[in-house]
Amino acid sequence: MKTKLLFVCHGNICRSPMAEFLMKKLVKDAGREAEFEIDSMATSTEEIGNDMYPPAKRCLRNHGVPFQRREARQLTQADYDYYDRIFVMDRNNLRWLKMLGINDTEGKVSLLMTLVGEHRDVADPWYTGDFEKTFCDLSEALPTLL
Repeated sequence: MKTKLLFVCHGNICRSPMAEFLMKKLVKDAGREAEFEIDSMATSTEEIGNDMYPPAKRCLRNHGVPFQRREARQLTQADYDYYDRIFVMDRNNLRWLKMLGINDTEGKVSLLMTLVGEHRDVADPWYTGDFEKTFCDLSEALPTLL
């Protein structure tokens, strides 16, 4: 049975798809693709249908992380029910989940950086422009899922 992982950020065009594609690479490099299903979604509707932000693509490309065209989409209750573990990029995402009516009754949702013992947000490159910092945060946290 596959472990189903979902990464969530506000718009699903920067942090969460970067996490999705980096995690897919880590899983593939470890020869464990059959063990995981990995995806990403948004808490908002602002970017629905849009592909990953070009600077996020550029950052992944610079680090040799393959990616493909995708469309941002918003998390639903059905998604919550489907995925085993849901990692949000920041505390605002936690608030948005509650506004969407998604209550973490099964304890599936956590801040991504808690995987490395830090109760902090993943740096948001939409505001900082620092995609490298975001990539570093993801590179620190994601390997712990293996």
